[in-house]
Amino acid sequence: MRLASTRTRTAMVGALSAIALGVPLATAPANAGTAAPDEAVQAAAVQLGGHWAPFSRCPVDDPAMLAADGRTLIPTCVSSYSPSGSIKLGRTTTPTTWTDLQFGVIQNTVEKTFTVVPAPAGSLLAAPAEIPGGLLGLACPPDVPVVTGICELLTDNTLNRVVAKVESAGAPRDYDLTAGYGNGKPIVTVPIRIKLENPFLGDKCYIGSNATPILLKPQNLAFPKVAVQRFDGNGTPNTAGSMLRFALTEKNQGDSTFTVPKASGCGLGGILNGAIDLKTGLPSPSGANSLLLNNTSTYSGGLTSPASVLPDAGKVLSQNWHSAQTS
Repeated sequence: MRLASTRTRTAMVGALSAIALGVPLATAPANAGTAAPDEAVQAAAVQLGGHWAPFSRCPVDDPAMLAADGRTLIPTCVSSYSPSGSIKLGRTTTPTTWTDLQFGVIQNTVEKTFTVVPAPAGSLLAAPAEIPGGLLGLACPPDVPVVTGICELLTDNTLNRVVAKVESAGAPRDYDLTAGYGNGKPIVTVPIRIKLENPFLGDKCYIGSNATPILLKPQNLAFPKVAVQRFDGNGTPNTAGSMLRFALTEKNQGDSTFTVPKASGCGLGGILNGAIDLKTGLPSPSGANSLLLNNTSTYSGGLTSPASVLPDAGKVLSQNWHSAQTS
């Protein structure tokens, strides 16, 4: 029995190792979890000058944004950035560094509604984060013998290291303009999924999916500091400028209402799904999970007088955005 058990573990480890070698993973940077936004976001954004700077991924060239006339449909850009925080999924809490959420909004002044237009490469970007304890802490519960052979190999930091990457799992929705100025009310719903990267997990290991995403609904945990700033089309500050932005700063945001589904696609044939679920406590109900975004800065920007450029407000907004590019 001992020999059979040893052979089973050896075969399983060999199979998972073969998958790890045969399926290339995206290589996480050496400073994963601490990369500055200028280094990581730049790949999906342009550099904008002046008061345009926070809106580097605003979808100003989306057909819906371009079609906004400035009277019935008013286009704006929204950006929310946090330098640090944490996310708790079940029993696992992971510190995070920067997150960057950007999207466009079209206000329908007749129907009193707001339509969210996602950024082209996904509205939410975040620095990769290392799971505390790595695979040993994530998928090595003491009472699951089937993964014992794998866990016994995790003396090497490279094999043990697990990097979590947050990905957009759909367009943001349910945007509430007034909630951004207030306290304790969801501002927007952000669908995400979390990819877990480790050689033994393969390249399809996720918590959440496009079909069953984790739905984050961040809200202000205190009233923000509010400033109104006007600027020229190219971003230059100007108290009489044709552009206007609201800056909501010096507050934390959070959410403890979201649910977290089971892991999927982890290891050969999903063999590590159950171990991750057992160790982490998945699925996890609302109230058992939490998101904290420290020192969040949120900006909403658009034309000062969109009706003055009827019916081309969307086109003028796009032209101004492009005129502010510095790279």
